[in-house]
Amino acid sequence: MERFALAERVLPSYQYVETHSRVLPAASGSVLDAVQRIAPADDRWARRFMALRELPGRLSGALPENRPPFGMHSFTPLARDGESEMVLGLAGAFWRADFGLREIGGLEDFIALNEPGVARLLLSFHCEIVAEGVRLSTQTRVHCPDVATRLRFAPYWYLIRPVSGLIRRRMLRQVERELRRGAAMA
Repeated sequence: MERFALAERVLPSYQYVETHSRVLPAASGSVLDAVQRIAPADDRWARRFMALRELPGRLSGALPENRPPFGMHSFTPLARDGESEMVLGLAGAFWRADFGLREIGGLEDFIALNEPGVARLLLSFHCEIVAEGVRLSTQTRVHCPDVATRLRFAPYWYLIRPVSGLIRRRMLRQVERELRRGAAMA
């Protein structure tokens, strides 16, 4: 299967993209399941970075105190192609203190969403069999439907991108630890 083929069908047009990979000593069938079991908030650095990102919203009252921290649960599962790829979606005005998140009912809602001021973010995980096991790649794509949204999103992207990349790489390590833990339990 072509790398990120499912992502290409779901969000073929985007202005921002970032990809990270890690080779895992595992069978492809277990990798995406392990991705679904991890919680980036379990990682102390990811938790700290997200708390820092949410700080303006918490201080201004834009984010209610009882709202759980942003995390993988904030994404909507959109599609999975067997053991090779899965995609999750998020939509909102991410540059705002409250993230401006929009509820997504599913794949069709995500694809159809084309509202000015609302960016769509697709988080994809792709497995590729290699000699050493499985190369797990994560790719983040962001589509901004109009120039005004791109102009609002661009500064946010360039500010958050290094931290977002670090979180994605730490997620890949979490998946590897989860796979090792599962192998140890078997």
